[in-house]
Amino acid sequence: MKPTPLAPNLIDHFYLGGGRIAALRGIEQTSERQPEEWLAATVSRAGAGDVGLARTVDGDLLRDLVIADPAAWVGEHHADAADASDTGILVKLLDAGQRLPVHVHPDRGFAASHLDCPYGKTEAWFVLEADAGAAVHLGWKEAVDRDELDRRRDAQDSEWMLDHMNRIEVERGMGVLVPAGTVHAIDGGIFVAEVQEPTDFSIVLEWSVTTSTREESHLDLGFDTVMPAVSVDRLDESALASLVTRNDLSARGASARSLLSAEADPYFRLFLAAPDAGNETPVPSGFGVALVLEGSGSLVADTGDEVEYRSGQVFAVPASFGPWRVRGEGSILVAEPGAGWPSTLTGGIR
Repeated sequence: MKPTPLAPNLIDHFYLGGGRIAALRGIEQTSERQPEEWLAATVSRAGAGDVGLARTVDGDLLRDLVIADPAAWVGEHHADAADASDTGILVKLLDAGQRLPVHVHPDRGFAASHLDCPYGKTEAWFVLEADAGAAVHLGWKEAVDRDELDRRRDAQDSEWMLDHMNRIEVERGMGVLVPAGTVHAIDGGIFVAEVQEPTDFSIVLEWSVTTSTREESHLDLGFDTVMPAVSVDRLDESALASLVTRNDLSARGASARSLLSAEADPYFRLFLAAPDAGNETPVPSGFGVALVLEGSGSLVADTGDEVEYRSGQVFAVPASFGPWRVRGEGSILVAEPGAGWPSTLTGGIR
């Protein structure tokens, strides 16, 4: 089975953005609030039916193709996955045209206990473009009191929340891991590829800067239930530094380079494959999502199977393609599930 090119999959959302996605993908926006594209998604937006599910350029739902042949798509251990359509990963393009609200994602323990899901939502941002001075906000600078946080949330005190968070100015090529339970926000003017666990679980602490509401902000569980999933601990300088990487996106080489902190490896991995002139860059085998940032060439399997690529394309790469290589003048982001997946999950197919 060969890598499958995917159709555009822009998502209407509660915040502004999307122009940089359209430019990279060579498509047109139909709304000023299409700040996300979900790439190779076999999960949908929470409570939104099929919204978010990726389709091939021929119109087939990727989810249905995976269900029809999970061994070919995700490998021989597919029975350990969460369900028959599970690929272990969700990848997005996110172009923030305004600051995103302060919010948090639950971890796997909370999701298993309250949401009947083995995945939480640890995620990572890889910065493709950023306006000068734009920043992300991650974790508390000092431990905060839970009662005080509840009061500030109810008062929608944005200034207090942001003032108590770590602020990191970002630049092209920076990777930022966001562990589940950690408060975070993104300034407007930042364009990222986001790699995450395959869920759409968000606890929104600052809904007033969006078109969302309080009642849409607590996973339909109530704030009394979800707030224990929000860490109030300090994220100190050394811990923060361990979550951030800096990479040169113009660099080329004979091997695929890991772009994220090693702390991301249990959840997902992100590589850059950008071969030197006349050479090929090998990529680890397994299910993958390939985003062509620039250039053209071909994806080549050890079996000799080959698929041409060009700038702006997205491919779902099946595990049955085997070990493969990037040939040509391209620069390709490749996202894969975490190391050891899916045996790292518990419960298997339900």
